[in-house]
Amino acid sequence: MKQFTASASPLTVVFDLGGVLMDWNPRYLYRKLFASEKAMEDFLVEIDFFEWNQQQDAGRPYAVAVAELCKIYPQHSDLIRAYDERYLESLNGPIWETVTILRRLWQAGVPLFGLSNWPAEKFRLVRPVYEFFDWFQEIVISGEVGVAKPDPKIFEVLLDKVGRPARECLLIDDSSGNIEAAKGLGFQTIHFEHPAQLEAELIQQELLPVLQH
Repeated sequence: MKQFTASASPLTVVFDLGGVLMDWNPRYLYRKLFASEKAMEDFLVEIDFFEWNQQQDAGRPYAVAVAELCKIYPQHSDLIRAYDERYLESLNGPIWETVTILRRLWQAGVPLFGLSNWPAEKFRLVRPVYEFFDWFQEIVISGEVGVAKPDPKIFEVLLDKVGRPARECLLIDDSSGNIEAAKGLGFQTIHFEHPAQLEAELIQQELLPVLQH
């Protein structure tokens, strides 16, 4: 296996977490609370769940967010509170095939950073559970720094911690909007679709060795 040091590696590899390393979807929780997919989807659209959640990604406390949304949609207050109170049920665990890729990069000495839109108080619930978070030199969490992707400011925070220019950083992210924002700042990027595709692209860039299957 090719071995790198932090100074010798051609790239610093930056992983998004949700959707790349962790399988997060509020539907995992809400499917337990609705009789049909249509009723669940209608609810998510009605309360504009993902826009609401993005504000927690950017640092708004859940106590404030839940109170405000319950005031607007009192008929849904139990369902809104459920997401805060039963948050861990929105996680289906790690995407283990991607974790294996992360391990291979870590073992090869490739410098690794995390950059994730994640509410600070919820990330703190998950961070101690999984050893692979320790493989990162540092993880930038949007809720902790008060700004979320694709805002360029969070990429600036990351680059300050990495200590390398954007052109020497490879962002792996499942969001096309985040990928485009990173490209605009000079990052190299891989738009994550599934672990096999990620593995192939990293092998092509000679960041991963070819394994015998």
